[in-house]
Amino acid sequence: MSHEDATHGATPLPGVNPAPLHRAVEALSSALHAYVDQAVGVRAEFGAAEADEDPRILASEARIGTLNADLFDTVHDALGMHADLTSSVWTQGGPPTGGGVTTAELFSLGFVVTATGRPDDDLDDVLNILDNIGASATDRLTEAGFDVLEWAATRGQVTAFEGYDTPEDPEDGES
Repeated sequence: MSHEDATHGATPLPGVNPAPLHRAVEALSSALHAYVDQAVGVRAEFGAAEADEDPRILASEARIGTLNADLFDTVHDALGMHADLTSSVWTQGGPPTGGGVTTAELFSLGFVVTATGRPDDDLDDVLNILDNIGASATDRLTEAGFDVLEWAATRGQVTAFEGYDTPEDPEDGES
């Protein structure tokens, strides 16, 4: 992935063939439709927590992830843009009030991490690394003039912050 070619320049880029971009979108769209059909079928057989871990669902999600990366690369190669097309954004019921805070929103940064197979790989180290990154990010945000009201590094679950909606834990029996 080069940043030295003409696609990354300041000059407009006329005459780009959109066909490869549309093909990447169609492949992703097709995989998303297949996922929906598959998820409906798997969910008809199993509870939510079991369906989340069903090998067919996991394989389909991996395929969608690969196609998302393919779309990013196709946009990047053709246009030099770094398209953020895979973020998940939920609207909140409203920011908390009080304490002089006029606007507060929930931001999250998530990672799916796997060991590389080296003997010294330990996924427990990931949480420590992310915790250090969180502390550094908090410092940088504070230096930039923001107040960081709360932050956390977690493993295997979404952190719940009081006053903000987060996805329910499937093990709680709610969804």
